[in-house]
Amino acid sequence: MKRAAFSAALALLGLAAGCTVGPRYSRPAAPAPAPDAWKTQPPWQQAAPKDSIPKGTWWQVFNDPALDAYEQQLLQANQSLLAARDHLDQARSLARVATADMFPQLSADPSALRERGSANRPLNGQVPTIVNGVPQPILPYTQNVYTVPFSLTYEADLFGRARHNVEAANATLQSTAADLQNVQLVLTAELAADYFTLRELDAEFEVVQESVGYQRKGLDLVNNRHTGGIASGLEVAQQAALLDSTLSQLALVQQTRAQYEHAIAVLVGQAAFSLTVPVAPLRATPPPVPLGVPSDVLERRPDIATAERLMAYQNAEVGIARTAFYPHITLSGSGGWQSRDLAPLFNAPSLFWSLGADALQPIFEGGRNRANLAAARAAYDQSVASYRQSVLTAFQQVEDGISNLSTLSQALTTQGAAVEDARRALTIANNRYIGGVTSYLDVITAQTVLLTSERLETQLLGQQMVSSVYLVKALGGGWDASQLNHQQVHPQAGQILQP
Repeated sequence: MKRAAFSAALALLGLAAGCTVGPRYSRPAAPAPAPDAWKTQPPWQQAAPKDSIPKGTWWQVFNDPALDAYEQQLLQANQSLLAARDHLDQARSLARVATADMFPQLSADPSALRERGSANRPLNGQVPTIVNGVPQPILPYTQNVYTVPFSLTYEADLFGRARHNVEAANATLQSTAADLQNVQLVLTAELAADYFTLRELDAEFEVVQESVGYQRKGLDLVNNRHTGGIASGLEVAQQAALLDSTLSQLALVQQTRAQYEHAIAVLVGQAAFSLTVPVAPLRATPPPVPLGVPSDVLERRPDIATAERLMAYQNAEVGIARTAFYPHITLSGSGGWQSRDLAPLFNAPSLFWSLGADALQPIFEGGRNRANLAAARAAYDQSVASYRQSVLTAFQQVEDGISNLSTLSQALTTQGAAVEDARRALTIANNRYIGGVTSYLDVITAQTVLLTSERLETQLLGQQMVSSVYLVKALGGGWDASQLNHQQVHPQAGQILQP
């Protein structure tokens, strides 16, 4: 009867384990309804759905094999990315730790002891042996004690504390997975931006070097005219000063390029001195980027997914704080064998056991549980505000990217016309100077204007490519939150037998 009653109690506890206190999680609404289209119109024809950003390899939209190779090196050797992957492995293991509370805990503590009891030990209420009316002295004793005990404990998850812990652990795991994707997106975007900036500097170096060439020809012309008594020494000095200034600009462009080359080396996991990026002037144009609709950003951005999963974690923490108000029911059992001698240790008379249950009900805690619940709710509200701020920031970054590309596209068109005008002005100034109509200062001014215009045109193209990179980054780089679904752990029956 006792065994049947105990089994019935276990069954009732198992049924009661289906009760869970605490709020159910649902994603809060965004701070404002997402519009059907972006405010700024892109400066290109909208891409077709089949031209979506490649998942995991978004940089392939630029169709640059050299960039592809550097990005692959980054994925394999970047130390920050490797650290983020290790962090994800740690989070997955910690999530498995949380599932351990769903199962009974069994432990063994075998021991072997030889002890001597004191002849002067207290009797602890025992009556001394009396022979013929004479109390007998207490004698010392020496004995062996062999024990092989087992202890089994299980806290019945009546109100969902363990389940909320698993829920919180899975939310943490998924937020860490989203963090990994965000780190990868940030690093690959930084590499692409540095790569296109370096290519722009190659093109800029080419422009400045070309200016050095025609400025040297100009200096030769002025020197020859000075030798012939036609040009003054002032004109020679002015042209020489312009050439020296342009050579200084050439050196500064090389210095800046070296810094970006060093940055690329670190991103791909190499020492700065071990990587040489071949010179290849920028000739690319920004590809059309499939924008989708604003609401898509909520699923594409890994940083938004991180903020959303942190809300789920804080919601689970509220549930855990709620369970502190309810009883904690612990079932326990112990048993094993104990003997003075080793030979009969595992005989039936050496067996001992006990079964029991413990119910801990908080009554007066000085407001501790109430304060913990209030803190958990405040943390959840804070995570909601952070999530909504992330959404607003994401919308802003996409709109900024589209606006930047639109403005740069217009500026690049007008700057191209400015370069052509500057070239024509230089030709006219040279002809007028050779014909004796004007001074050489007009030629120097025309050379300066042409160099400035050509460098600005090259810089605008570089900014256009970098802005395209950051727009793809703002859109999430082809990632979507559905990839987090498999990043979770569940209690498995096989864990019962795992240490």
